[in-house]
Amino acid sequence: MKSQAEIRPAVMRLCAWLSIAAIAAAPVPVRADDHKATPAATATPIQHVVVVFQENVSFDHYFATYPNAVNGAPGEPEFTPAPGSPSVNGLSGPLLTDNPNSQPPFRLTRAQAVTCDQDHSYTDEQRAFNHGLMDQFVETVGVGAPGCPDFGHGKGLVMGYYDGNTTTALWNYAQHFAMSDNSYGTTFGPSTPGALNLVAGQTHGATLTQGSATGNVAAGSVIGDPRPSLALDDCTIRTASQITMTGQNVGDLLNAKGLTWGWFQGGFQPTSHNPDGTAVCAAAHANIAGASTADYIPHHEPFQYFPQTANPHHLPPVSLAAIGHTDQANHQYDIAAFFAALSAGNLPAVSYLKAPAFEDGHAGYSDPIDEQTFLVNTINALMKSPFWKSTAIFIAYDDSDGWYDHQMGPIVNQSTTPADFLTGAGTCGNGAAFPFQGRCGYGPRLPLLVISPFARTNFVDHNVSDQSSILRFIEDNWDLGRIGNSSTDAIAGSLLTMFDFSREGEDHNNLPILDPATGVPIHGH
Repeated sequence: MKSQAEIRPAVMRLCAWLSIAAIAAAPVPVRADDHKATPAATATPIQHVVVVFQENVSFDHYFATYPNAVNGAPGEPEFTPAPGSPSVNGLSGPLLTDNPNSQPPFRLTRAQAVTCDQDHSYTDEQRAFNHGLMDQFVETVGVGAPGCPDFGHGKGLVMGYYDGNTTTALWNYAQHFAMSDNSYGTTFGPSTPGALNLVAGQTHGATLTQGSATGNVAAGSVIGDPRPSLALDDCTIRTASQITMTGQNVGDLLNAKGLTWGWFQGGFQPTSHNPDGTAVCAAAHANIAGASTADYIPHHEPFQYFPQTANPHHLPPVSLAAIGHTDQANHQYDIAAFFAALSAGNLPAVSYLKAPAFEDGHAGYSDPIDEQTFLVNTINALMKSPFWKSTAIFIAYDDSDGWYDHQMGPIVNQSTTPADFLTGAGTCGNGAAFPFQGRCGYGPRLPLLVISPFARTNFVDHNVSDQSSILRFIEDNWDLGRIGNSSTDAIAGSLLTMFDFSREGEDHNNLPILDPATGVPIHGH
């Protein structure tokens, strides 16, 4: 996010938006006291979960050599690990010097933060794994010149990785809190499957409402990036393939318990309206390279695929006090609403944050430096808030973008559709006795960090987990029950090993408040 001076106009616009909507909708007056409630009973001391869901990074792409960085390069922040820092299952030895891929891994510098997007389709990612040999990344998912900042590597760019001189904040957070080196995308494929798995553990149940299923839906399961149906999102891409989803998501479970929650996404607030009254989401920002992109990306918003949790016209909450509660916004908000609610002392029990596109980390239109700005400003704000002492922040990712990672996960969802290729043409395992096809997984390994007063310090968790493990944590913490219908929440690995709840009552004032520009700790904190 921006500085306070830059945040203030966005919050003011949100407040103006709230006022206009309140007059237009003429709701029953809402007082702040109407929404004050005793915190719900939880299985842990965590009363607030904040999931910062970023874009398109494999574990090796950001943490290949953790905790060792190459220091001394001009213009790069220094990263020095604490004594005794644990190592990770990353790249070392033969994986660096004699890698089985046709080009070796290499370090990208901070000056090379802006790259092009790699191929991360459901089928091609499986081809890159090559029966578990993990040696076909350049040929199947690598994207290079022409028109791509590949720094002379061509398709071999896919083998590039950053270290703590570029992903400095994430490495510093790993030093102070807990991270996993054994967490995976629930399935293969791009953004939409990852987002759906985060909130439902389920990509099956897609109904095509427009366009072609090819590359988007296989055997009723989402494998690509179809957009939400126009009936569910005014700001969807109208010419793209569109779907609706059936079944439950975590919002349904939270609503059933009367808990507060919300999805907060950059650019969700309309910038104008069409003559027919439908919303237009045209807010845009430029990344550090000066390339502008729209803030709101519809296929990154999973709740907009489900009729029961969609906010088709991008209506605002009726008041700041109503954020997190069921009203005309239906729990779907602009990212500015999160910071406005936080400042007003109203943090929902469960919050999902999606940065405006230029800050979400997705290669091609974002980058690690812009991403760091959003992450640090967001986490600093939460650490400085009265909610910090009962909060757990999860930093997670939707997919790998195709970036090289050397570790294959277990096959927990088998599939035999024409789109599968993990263990042979048309196969991901044998598909026997699996109720839903088109959900081959686990997919690529992804970063996962837990930032909380109760997170273990400088800790690397080696237990197997996936995107739906976050869903399971939320379900178990508030006793929500399970999604059902073969959701992967039922088999997801636990994240409890990343916490130490015996630390309740400790002094948590010595917090790593970081500089959003450099990712290094600010002196005096």
